[in-house]
Amino acid sequence: MEENKMEVTCGTEHAKEGLCCHQKATPREEKGIKLLKNRLSRMTGQLNGIAKMLDENRYCGDILIQVAAVESALQAFGYLVLQEHMATCVVEEIQKGNLGVVEETVELVKKLK
Repeated sequence: MEENKMEVTCGTEHAKEGLCCHQKATPREEKGIKLLKNRLSRMTGQLNGIAKMLDENRYCGDILIQVAAVESALQAFGYLVLQEHMATCVVEEIQKGNLGVVEETVELVKKLK
């Protein structure tokens, strides 16, 4: 583990896969956090809407359209986080000589598909 990174216990599958959870070395800007949280809130609303559609016994096709919308929104969210990761975390690690971060990033991109 890098000296300047603080490991935290995340209790997720990531730990089982050998992907440690770390604190970011460069804090996110408040504006960026707000943007990401707003996107998450919208997705939460969409998921709650899907649950309501199930309760209302709505047509399967309508539900699938909403599922696709949530998937698309979540993927766009992931790409925003990836972009930030590459612009901050990856650049900083490469500048410190840690080229292993490139392989880690490639694996993350694969998971985003």
